[in-house]
Amino acid sequence: MSAPAPLVELRGLRVAFDGQAALRGIDLSVAPGEAVGMVGESGCGKSVTWLAALGLLPGRAEISGSVRLGGAELLGAPAAVLEKVRGGRIAMIFQDPASSLNPVHRLGRQVMEALRLHRGMSGAPARAEAKRLLDQVGIPDAARRLDAYPHELSGGQNQRVMIAIALAGRPELLVADEPTTALDVTIQAQILDLLQSLRRDTGMALVLISHDLGVVADACEKVAVMYAGRIVEQAPTSRLFAQPTHPYTRGLLGALPPIDGPRRRLLAIPGGVPEPWAMPPGCAFAPRCPQRLAACDAGTPPAVPLDRAHHAACIRATVAPAIAERLSA
Repeated sequence: MSAPAPLVELRGLRVAFDGQAALRGIDLSVAPGEAVGMVGESGCGKSVTWLAALGLLPGRAEISGSVRLGGAELLGAPAAVLEKVRGGRIAMIFQDPASSLNPVHRLGRQVMEALRLHRGMSGAPARAEAKRLLDQVGIPDAARRLDAYPHELSGGQNQRVMIAIALAGRPELLVADEPTTALDVTIQAQILDLLQSLRRDTGMALVLISHDLGVVADACEKVAVMYAGRIVEQAPTSRLFAQPTHPYTRGLLGALPPIDGPRRRLLAIPGGVPEPWAMPPGCAFAPRCPQRLAACDAGTPPAVPLDRAHHAACIRATVAPAIAERLSA
């Protein structure tokens, strides 16, 4: 049985600011209804990837490659086309609702604005739909909350409002950019459970951006690990946790505290993500890698297919025998 056609497909996506590369060739696909996690430290390019895909970067950004939604190219598309896509077919929620919601407008007006833009609704029908959306995302006493201002709600409730606004356009894909960073642990779990239940109810695809592999472990079927503007490892979630191949992925997993078993010292990755203007030769992770070889400085390692759905950009990665046979055929 053939795999379904991708809903969104990124190929060779590159972004540079003032000549300095921020993304260095992103290849990623999201199938209809699929949940994909994107993880890595701050500065790896996770958010820039989707801001570029949706045409939300400033004019000085130099963007190349391909972003296809349902087979239609988005890069270079007219503004009128992108306006229908943003919030309509693809919605995005951000990590800090306090800076995303307008503090001087009531919450109902902000939800109804999304309904007007993407579904042409206004008046009493729009208000009724706004109440339904707030009910759907678990806002208590939704009818009264429509007339509240953002400062009257907690951070977790405001994040739920942001999710309601994102759902207003009935998107096929929801990009959640670190939606739990500003919340306490208990509320984080509630927001993640909410996103999972919304996926089941609506059938939408989900991209969950995070710096924490633990956050995406239960929520996503596939994980893409980013470092310095590239995807360095990509695999189904269960395989990535069972057989991490790239040293950076192993470092991220080593930094996760164990839930059970004996206590152990957490591992730390020395150094930091290189700035775009100070990129080392060859593999960008080499200066921090405990398995560094002289050959790591010779060139940027390509993504090696370890299995049908598992790739790693490391010279130590070994092609699985079945894949090697297929490649040589």
